[in-house]
Amino acid sequence: YMPKHPTHMKACTGTRIEAVVSIDNKGQIILPKDLRDRAGIKPGDKLVLITGCDEKDDVCCFIMLRADYLNEPLKGLIGPMLKEVLK
Repeated sequence: YMPKHPTHMKACTGTRIEAVVSIDNKGQIILPKDLRDRAGIKPGDKLVLITGCDEKDDVCCFIMLRADYLNEPLKGLIGPMLKEVLK
């Protein structure tokens, strides 16, 4: 669960599987409406996609977070990779 306003963001206290999504023939993922509503995600919002890699450097997992929730220390760490999103 992500709060609606970054200034009220609290630490993540747990994780869970929210949905299983498919990739369509255009390579797009559709997030279920109830999840978008709970997360306050609207058309035009930016999401940051972070990958995890295994020992062969193959991507094994993804983490998505709202771009507007990046705090300054995190922006400094991954900012160079996210120039377009962080404008």
